[in-house]
Amino acid sequence: MHLLQPQTEVNISSLVSTISTIDSDISTDQVQLLDWEKLSTEAEQVDWLILHFNSWFSHLNVTLVKGDFEPEYFPASEHAPARIQFAHGFFNSALHEISHWTIAGDKRRLLPDLGYWYAPDGRTAEQQALFEQVEIKPQAIEWLFAQAFGRKFRVSLDNLTGEGGNGSSFKDNVYAQLQQYFSGEAKLPRDAQHFISCICAATRAGKMLQANEFKREMLD
Repeated sequence: MHLLQPQTEVNISSLVSTISTIDSDISTDQVQLLDWEKLSTEAEQVDWLILHFNSWFSHLNVTLVKGDFEPEYFPASEHAPARIQFAHGFFNSALHEISHWTIAGDKRRLLPDLGYWYAPDGRTAEQQALFEQVEIKPQAIEWLFAQAFGRKFRVSLDNLTGEGGNGSSFKDNVYAQLQQYFSGEAKLPRDAQHFISCICAATRAGKMLQANEFKREMLD
């Protein structure tokens, strides 16, 4: 999902030095459906993610699903829950699409593809600059998700056939945004915080993320 319009803030909880503790309504059964550490393949980890996400967010009538093509969001209908469809069964694509969904907020979740318009690969320098501006928050949140899973995070400029933009500057901005979440200068979306809390409970024995786990050089 390549967002090209600013996103509105949603209900949030701020970060001080760590992500806050797990919400009291998350049960042990919900966060320990499978043992993450025993999974050895990408496909197994993707299946784990789908199973757990769909359990953790069942109260919001949304499901995470594999897609054969490009990612897309489908709002809930009278007969089916909303669907966050990620690309080609890739774990990192799932985390990226979830990050967009957490930022979108309740109103945009009623709209196809969260109500945003997109420009395909091959963007002009001006389009790429706008892309980078609105991708800072989603990619900072995606980095939090990836770190909670112990996975490598890579920023994406996603414009292979167009003007590539300033990769170093974009990385600086993503890192600065992440630090603002920890310092409390910026507020993390409610559902992003819920997701991180659930991941940490299931994969890190409840140890929450710390600001010192993130270094700018990790993006190079």
